[in-house]
Amino acid sequence: MRTIKVYHYDAFSHIPNMGNPAGVVLDGETLSDVDMQKIAEKVGFNETAFPLKSEIADLKIRFFTPGHEMNLCGHATMATLYALKTKGLLGDQTDLTIETKAGVLSIRLDSHLYKGIYITMQQAPPQFQEFNGSLEQLASVMGIQEEDIETNLPTLYGSTGIWTLLVPIKNLSAFKAMKPNNKYFPEVLKEMPKASVHPFCLETYDVYSHMHARHFSSPFSGTMEDPVTGTASGVMGAYYAKYINKEADSPLNLLIEQGHEMGRDGRIHVTVTTSNGQNEIAITGTAVLVKDFEVFI
Repeated sequence: MRTIKVYHYDAFSHIPNMGNPAGVVLDGETLSDVDMQKIAEKVGFNETAFPLKSEIADLKIRFFTPGHEMNLCGHATMATLYALKTKGLLGDQTDLTIETKAGVLSIRLDSHLYKGIYITMQQAPPQFQEFNGSLEQLASVMGIQEEDIETNLPTLYGSTGIWTLLVPIKNLSAFKAMKPNNKYFPEVLKEMPKASVHPFCLETYDVYSHMHARHFSSPFSGTMEDPVTGTASGVMGAYYAKYINKEADSPLNLLIEQGHEMGRDGRIHVTVTTSNGQNEIAITGTAVLVKDFEVFI
């Protein structure tokens, strides 16, 4: 039996026990895939990250839910980079690259004396795919009514590294009523049965926010809901630029709020930059160390 130290960080907030919790394991070079999966299962967070050596980037990060490995995870990237920076493992580096299963992505670190460390993370190029399923069934598995879904905007799959179903909702009040039945998602998401579900609306709690959201996990991930979701917020920014404010100047700067219904309020800054007719997406956030603990494998 091995003892593994795990650092618990909360991402997309500077306040402990807000934002999105992630596990970070710093000495993972000798761990197998099976070991990493066991650790993630024992930790129980939506994602646990393992920074490793890379031959093609400054470092590699692998991400595991309790159920399987993920190509990319925004909040666990924030937690990992914050951990490496605050522990002096990045030296004076402010610009670096990370190898992920979604590609090699650029990272920028910006340190503010009184406001902490902010991490800007490039995301994979945005992609969209049609959802041809039943909105009535979709509403049912989210625990709301079909009329709560905004049909003047498209419900579709989007990805900046991880596929999720983007569901526009008319009013903020519907979010409190949502009680997802995750195990039935694959029956409704016939085109992408392993996708998560990400309802959002333009009405917000914070007057400075542009969108509010929740994120319901794929039933294969081993979790039910993600408090504050980096990859989904990134593709929300691409959706906003493509379908909501097509005339927006570049760069488009958005503030996304999430986590209120879980008591884990967090914020994500999303930047959409148009270059040669293509949207490039980056997210910015911070993190805070909560504690460290041990698991046994």
